[in-house]
Amino acid sequence: MNISSKQFPVPEELSTHGPARVVAMCNQKGGVGKTTTTINVAAALADYGRKVLLIDFDPQGALSAATGVNANDATTIYDLMMDSKLKIKDAIQNTDHPNMDVVPANIDLSAAEVHLVGEMSRESILANILRPVLDDYDVVFIDCQPSLGLLTVNALVAAHGVMIPMATEYFALRGVALLIQTIDKVRSRLNPALQTDGILPTMYDPRTLHSKEVLERLQEAFSGQVFDTAISRTVKFPDATVAKKAITSYAPNSTAAESYRRVAREMVARGFAA
Repeated sequence: MNISSKQFPVPEELSTHGPARVVAMCNQKGGVGKTTTTINVAAALADYGRKVLLIDFDPQGALSAATGVNANDATTIYDLMMDSKLKIKDAIQNTDHPNMDVVPANIDLSAAEVHLVGEMSRESILANILRPVLDDYDVVFIDCQPSLGLLTVNALVAAHGVMIPMATEYFALRGVALLIQTIDKVRSRLNPALQTDGILPTMYDPRTLHSKEVLERLQEAFSGQVFDTAISRTVKFPDATVAKKAITSYAPNSTAAESYRRVAREMVARGFAA
């Protein structure tokens, strides 16, 4: 469901690519549609001619699985973080979706925070890994784990912007304020250029008063920072995940697919995926 009647034009395809805008997809609360949003916004941007790289930065490896990549037989983001001799191009996997690549992750990544505690410049390791390929892509999405630990801080240090998927539920609303505080701390201490690109309402159910009230409160509390589209609940999202496809490929004519295309068009219109 669209929150307003604003229209965002279909962007022109790019004749050249890069340098990429790095976007951290963050929310310390799980189950808010973070990985679903990462895949589907990326796929929509790829369909509009943007070259997109996905970084699976969650030990659960949901993004890798949903894009059809076997992270157990591949060089992962954990390998890159642990071995400086490895290069990110060794880990990039093509997906079946044109213009969209992925660096996979698996459960090994859960050990990364323990190993990084004693490292010099430990907050900047991901930024250093990404640097060599930024000129090859237009957008890099980092799918963060649902926590505010060292891995998420690495993502925020590497990023130019933060996109916050937020389920339209009361407890999810309470957590966003804490995440905003973390973003502010990273901005002031480690990454002065970091911006909040916006909050994307997800799992919206227009039939319930609760969803409507949470959406209204979100817009009041974070005026000007909420995306113009809310992503509604639909069974098509889990179906697309099982099929290892983005919703724009699995059900291209669905309302869900058009919602994510609209988010992608808004990102381009706001200069977040030019």
